[in-house]
Amino acid sequence: MVSRVRVWLNRTYAENVFFMDQLRRNPSDRAVEIHATHGDPDSPVLAAADTAELEPEGLSPAAYVEYALAQCERRGIDVFVPRLHQAAIVAHRAEFEAVGTALLAPPPEAVAVFHDKVIAYEAVQAIGVPVPPWWRVRDADGLLAAVEALEARGHRACFKPASGAGGVGFRVITRAPYSLAQLSGFPNPHVPLGLVLDAVRQADEPVDWLVMPRLEQPEVSVDCLTGPDNRIRLAVGRTKNGRRRGFTLHEQWLEPARRIAEGFGLHHLSNIQFRMLGERPMLMDVNTRPAGGLHQLSLCGVNAPWAAVRLALGEDPGEMTPPFLGQDYTVVSGPRPLLPVPSPQLRADVLAAAPALGAVPAPAAPVEPRTATGARS
Repeated sequence: MVSRVRVWLNRTYAENVFFMDQLRRNPSDRAVEIHATHGDPDSPVLAAADTAELEPEGLSPAAYVEYALAQCERRGIDVFVPRLHQAAIVAHRAEFEAVGTALLAPPPEAVAVFHDKVIAYEAVQAIGVPVPPWWRVRDADGLLAAVEALEARGHRACFKPASGAGGVGFRVITRAPYSLAQLSGFPNPHVPLGLVLDAVRQADEPVDWLVMPRLEQPEVSVDCLTGPDNRIRLAVGRTKNGRRRGFTLHEQWLEPARRIAEGFGLHHLSNIQFRMLGERPMLMDVNTRPAGGLHQLSLCGVNAPWAAVRLALGEDPGEMTPPFLGQDYTVVSGPRPLLPVPSPQLRADVLAAAPALGAVPAPAAPVEPRTATGARS
């Protein structure tokens, strides 16, 4: 009898409820049990999991590693998919293996390269992948010089944190003064240059921003599955142009993504994003984790989360080509269940556990066990 697989996702994106769904709907019908932890008691991943706990807040990366090791040992985790504190966790891969847990994440060297966008751009440019012109700025004078240089080339300037994920902190520079136009309709990322310069000059500490041209659509996000032998098993591009989404296997996107994933050893799941500068695709970002939209590859007949779990367990899925490319689509949100509101005592228990290394918080409101098919038992 084939044993069940126990998978843990820590403080991950809400969209990864679909990642969890795909693990349960794996083509082998192998039983998968999912453990989830999060700092937000209202994250839908807690309700979607078979077992769930709130995470203690305020742990240093080192303390979080101790907490994670305790979780893996106590919960019998076979495969851990780390998002929070990924860099610290992968540096202790041998310790996780010693408690029987495989990490579904790249090695520490690969994570380190892509944590800082400037280091990442320099590294991928050295292997021939085109990147947009960029400036790393720390103060108002550096920002103004970068913006003027880009505008002299006919570009719109934008900036984002030198390290970060998910588009947090991304803004587009405009020369238009702040006006009622910015206060009507929905908020947008455009900010007047003068306001940004004033904010930087008045800040208590320097910024650490990457200034570059505003790249244009289409945006192509290539999901890659790479083995520990640095060989790609799967690469599929997800296209985005306004609301319209689709898929591509065109080599102008897949070839540079493959070169990055294989060249830097981005083992397991990674996501490599491109946009256009003029007529040429340019690297925008590299994520050393599964993308929130990875589940959309199911429209191409591919179950990438399950293939990645198999690879982490040493069960090579072999080279995978989508049997078909799904039709163009759009994304529509839908309701997902949440756990009952945790009691004040539960919150107090979690906070009390936070300072201790390796502390395991009290479980969140109980989650009923699921059957192997994912139905409530």
